[in-house]
Amino acid sequence: MRIRPLPESRGFLSAADLGVALGSLPRGANNAITDVEGVAVGHETVTDESGSVQTGVTVIVPHPGNVFAEKLVAASHVINGFGKTTGLVQIDELGQLESPIALTNTFSIPAVTEGLLDLLLAENPAVGTTAGTVNTVVAECNDAFLNDLRGRHVRREHVAGALAAATTARFEQGAVGAGRGMSAFGLKGGIGTASRRALVGRGARESVVVGALVLSNFAQLHELVIAGRPVGAWLAAEQDERSTEPAGGSVIVVIATDASVSSRQLKRLLGRAQNGLARTGSCTAHYSGEIVIGFTTANRIVNGGGDCGDAALGFRALPEDSANFDPLFEAVTEATEEAVLNSLFNAETIVGHNGARYAGFPLERLPEFMGRPLAD
Repeated sequence: MRIRPLPESRGFLSAADLGVALGSLPRGANNAITDVEGVAVGHETVTDESGSVQTGVTVIVPHPGNVFAEKLVAASHVINGFGKTTGLVQIDELGQLESPIALTNTFSIPAVTEGLLDLLLAENPAVGTTAGTVNTVVAECNDAFLNDLRGRHVRREHVAGALAAATTARFEQGAVGAGRGMSAFGLKGGIGTASRRALVGRGARESVVVGALVLSNFAQLHELVIAGRPVGAWLAAEQDERSTEPAGGSVIVVIATDASVSSRQLKRLLGRAQNGLARTGSCTAHYSGEIVIGFTTANRIVNGGGDCGDAALGFRALPEDSANFDPLFEAVTEATEEAVLNSLFNAETIVGHNGARYAGFPLERLPEFMGRPLAD
């Protein structure tokens, strides 16, 4: 495995940039969830001069239009339910997404919900009257070690800032937005992303894109695996450290695709995110909220003022066979695995609340780790 020279700064790195080989499918142009056309991501990082505030919000905007007026087919999958979310019950019931997806810390869900409502109510004057209500989607991880969680420093205006910053191009990863105060595998974690391109069908196959974004805040150092190598165990042995504390935390995975799938089929895809998490060493601990939210941009559900009318909705869905779904399962697995690692590779060391500290992954040692014999 050829490891490339290290870049000068983090933020936009990927395992591919560093020469770490993961899987076999090709990446998208950005190697990000934004490789799914129309999907945008924005961050608002919230800090203060004292260092006690280390938090923020990240938004995933599923398409550039009015998401309430043009809903997308969606689904969710709960791997382990030790987490707090809004909106997933209705997604599972109706199979529809009608809001941007926002990620933040545990105690900021109410404020972030208010921020999403500001956008959705401004765009849709009939909501709350003739058009019924709107289903906001917010998920969280607990950043209490590095951040003054009780201070609830994320405000509704920070959601507006993240929405304004949303881009369909490459975006910063690591200790930014919702990932600012997060940790993973005993190191600094946060936001990570990756994408894969897959060919589905038989004969004249169709090219589709699967993108993943993770908010990583889970697992312990000794569990970390990179490209099949027990890097975390090696690091823990050097520190003579194998934690006996519960491996709490959480990870939120957002999957986007342009594949033509139904809500039920999409839910099958989301279940394969666990494969990607497992490849990085996670065993899905008791106190870890592992939640996957996904949508496809292939089909839109036009909302006609609160009533979709009498016409049947015409959706295209892939035939459910191995030629279509095995490549999609592989793409979800690989994109999730790399997104987790990219969240580590991009996160710098942060010193936060009460002097708490999480170190960034030691990128300078990556050539050593990738070249070390597995029996070592």
